[in-house]
Amino acid sequence: MTNKIKYNTMLVLLLVCLAAAIVAAVSIGAVNIPAGEFVDVLFRGKETEHSTILMQIRLPRVLLSLAVGAGLAAVGAVMQGIFKNPLVDSYTLGMSSGASLGAVISIVTGVSFSIAGISTTGVFAFIGAVATLMLVYSLAHKKHKISVNSLLLAGVAVSYFLSSVIAFLMLLSRDNIQHVVFWTMGSLSLTSWNKVAVSYIAIIPGILALMLYARELNILTMGDESAQYLGVDVEKLKKILLLISCVIVGSVVSVSGTIGFLGLVAPHIIRLLVGSDNKAVIPFSAILGAILLIVSDTLGRTLIQPVEIPVGVMTSIMGGPFFIFLLRKQK
Repeated sequence: MTNKIKYNTMLVLLLVCLAAAIVAAVSIGAVNIPAGEFVDVLFRGKETEHSTILMQIRLPRVLLSLAVGAGLAAVGAVMQGIFKNPLVDSYTLGMSSGASLGAVISIVTGVSFSIAGISTTGVFAFIGAVATLMLVYSLAHKKHKISVNSLLLAGVAVSYFLSSVIAFLMLLSRDNIQHVVFWTMGSLSLTSWNKVAVSYIAIIPGILALMLYARELNILTMGDESAQYLGVDVEKLKKILLLISCVIVGSVVSVSGTIGFLGLVAPHIIRLLVGSDNKAVIPFSAILGAILLIVSDTLGRTLIQPVEIPVGVMTSIMGGPFFIFLLRKQK
């Protein structure tokens, strides 16, 4: 089977699975709604007894899950390409920890305002992600160059430090600890159409921008010196990819909190299926990430009703064993 046929087959399969996941997610819940009714409401404009549930609660939640999952998976694929390591995702550079710290600071201080429908917590989370990337980059930057190993070590160190600061703030603000814990676990329960709009404006164009650099990322996997020899401005490429990834991660955390392991699992599964060509890995990872998050969120809100399991907990339950599998495989 040629690569083109393999890629087309995989694309069709992923899109079918995505459509099935969306239909299942809007149909299953505290009130089960027939798929046919969803089609009538969405495409024929019919008013039914479940119209409000479908259009104001479930559909925006599913669409937000799609964007968030796709964004995290695409960033994970790019991070793994830059670091040439399948065990890397957005957490490695501390971006997720920085976003979490920003959110916690907002909660603890009680600052309250909103921008484009996004709460103070979301705004602070975005700022935290960007500020953390700038810090990590400055720590790893030396003589107009940046070492991947230095960037990796700086990211891990900063991530651990920020996690300890978050824990300290939680101790100082026990009244808000439930809100903080819920945020750091990740949740899609407070989804609104404003959040959906903001996330699609920031995340989807970001994914498309990452896809534009797939060829250069393929060359980068040959090594920095080889890529430079072939005409790729390695340092500029890394800056651009990290900046785009930071915008995506900041946008994700601002609307959903911290969701782990998705950026690690989805790209690795895709590489096992179609190989390492980033022209396929990035978009396919995005689609698979969307599927996995929609399924995870659906399971989280239906397994032990009326209690809802935060989606970040569900992805960690699935991702933890997979991470151990990767470690064993990598020895």
